[in-house]
Amino acid sequence: MDDKFELETNTVWSFPNRGKWATHDANYRGNFSPYIAKNIILRYSREGDLVLDQFVGGGTTLIECKLNNRNAIGMDINPNAVALTSEKLLFPVPIEPRIVVLQGNAVQLDSIAAESIDLICTHPPYADIIRYSESIDGDLSLLPIPPFLTRMESVATECFRVLKKSKFCAIVMGDTRKNGHVQPLGFEVMQRFIAAGFKTKEIIIKQQHNCKATGYWKTNSEKYNFLLLAHEYVFVFRK
Repeated sequence: MDDKFELETNTVWSFPNRGKWATHDANYRGNFSPYIAKNIILRYSREGDLVLDQFVGGGTTLIECKLNNRNAIGMDINPNAVALTSEKLLFPVPIEPRIVVLQGNAVQLDSIAAESIDLICTHPPYADIIRYSESIDGDLSLLPIPPFLTRMESVATECFRVLKKSKFCAIVMGDTRKNGHVQPLGFEVMQRFIAAGFKTKEIIIKQQHNCKATGYWKTNSEKYNFLLLAHEYVFVFRK
């Protein structure tokens, strides 16, 4: 555990040390810093609350739920993510919360009752920037941006349905670049959640620390005159 942890107090977050306490690691490609999950969980939920992460990936949110006495449901369409997260949760804590890891589709949360969730803290794929499977039906990481955004409309609708009134939904999302132009994927996703009925509580800029302009990327950024994307967003919505 990081004994020096303090809650973030402004809307720019930077974690040069991404965090490796408990079973956290960076081995699952594209997973997010546990500092993000811990900040969201401690600020927007209480001990004993039920937290949902429907894009569970490497298990970051659920590990923090276990460490901070939150009950949780983790879900992923990829069975490899489900197995990995289940394994990473096998560590002891003084108080064992109820944590369930399931294979399922974030577009249709049939197993979760309406208004049963106290907090959503999740990190969807950024369209097809990183592909997490070869051919799993329904895997959003296989989709280019237009169909990805259509599916995210359904994700947003399901988030709104399962979340309790006045509770919070936190989504980590980044942008991408196509043919030399920035694709504002983050704000496109934000608009889908607003359209589903959410209010925007916070827009947090999270600095990335693996985007140094060296080697291949430095050469190409200078040659083709573009800036390296070095930030992501943490959108915090309220129902």
